[in-house]
Amino acid sequence: MPDDLAQSWGHSFEEDHDDVRVYRPAGHPFPVARGRDGIELRPDGTYVVRAVGRGDAGEATTGTWRADGGRLHLTSGPGRGRAVEIVHLGPDRLELRATSLS
Repeated sequence: MPDDLAQSWGHSFEEDHDDVRVYRPAGHPFPVARGRDGIELRPDGTYVVRAVGRGDAGEATTGTWRADGGRLHLTSGPGRGRAVEIVHLGPDRLELRATSLS
């Protein structure tokens, strides 16, 4: 996977289509929203998912990640993992198929 994957991504829900979720780099000029989910894929293989929770407060989930064969594998504990398809990856856009990342 290109180095573009290991960074902080904000969920650009305005751009979601079909069963694909669209993410933009954290510095992207997003429209104003009450809250925005995101994921930070760190170069050391760990991740943090930030989800909008009750009262718009953030909730975080941590774990490990790895990418291979066009899939992103996320593991948040023993027996708690999933793989999602990487539909598109570029320096300014990440698209993942059929996942909520929360």
